[in-house]
Amino acid sequence: MRIAESELIINSDGSVFHLHLRPEELADTVILVGDPGRVDMIGSYLSDVEFRHESREFVSTTGKYNGKRMTVLSTGIGCDNIDIVMNELDALANVDFETREVKAEKKSLNILRIGTSGAIQPEIPLGSFVFSEISVGMDGLLNWYEGRDEIALLDYEEAFKQQVGWAKHLPDPYFVAAGEDMKKRFEGVAIMGMTISASGFYGPQGRVLRMPLAMPNMIEEFEKYRFNGKKITNFEMEGSAIAGIARKLGHNAGTICCIIAQRYAQDSNPNYKDQVRALIELCLERLS
Repeated sequence: MRIAESELIINSDGSVFHLHLRPEELADTVILVGDPGRVDMIGSYLSDVEFRHESREFVSTTGKYNGKRMTVLSTGIGCDNIDIVMNELDALANVDFETREVKAEKKSLNILRIGTSGAIQPEIPLGSFVFSEISVGMDGLLNWYEGRDEIALLDYEEAFKQQVGWAKHLPDPYFVAAGEDMKKRFEGVAIMGMTISASGFYGPQGRVLRMPLAMPNMIEEFEKYRFNGKKITNFEMEGSAIAGIARKLGHNAGTICCIIAQRYAQDSNPNYKDQVRALIELCLERLS
């Protein structure tokens, strides 16, 4: 079936609408970062750099690390941007831009988000690395796609809504496991966690400035949640959409974050660049 011009917009140079990447420029291994400035940080480790594109918050480059071709791409903040990024990455990999038809033979990308995060459990110290074994979407994005329940961990979801007293007017949360291959790459070198992807930085993560919260005790309730021996470890803002869309489209994806805030201890480390650099170096080795 041909995909209409209105549904998949291709720029005049043959690149996909938002990312400004052409199919031949995309590597099979993709590193996602929120901060556009972090693309150049990771790019400094690459050899044989092919290009650097910049369009709004979407900065990208492709090069090699230890001979392995990789694309680095910034997403900006939030799951709404991830909807754009993941769908356009899949189109680059699995849609013929000439015929506008889905390719018969599908490609599975390896996609890793490297980010920063806040821990909510007391035993997770500042500077530690947490791999999101399970991502928890509070953004509602995956609910817009058919077959959402087929990839979600529904028993975790129901237990969560019951245990934390989920407010009825909030989007249904969803729980999605990371890609098994991506998880294996980080076992033994990172804390395996269950990570909430919030739909905002303030209220959706329990921060109060001038507006009171719909769930005023949410941090404490999230901290106490337990199911199948697992507990919620940290907050970030993109991983659930990456995990969910990747599972729907057959890609191997995961999220790993450096802990820069300790919500339980009410502490933070604003000078975290060296720790993020160490995480980047670890990820490049594990992906190569």
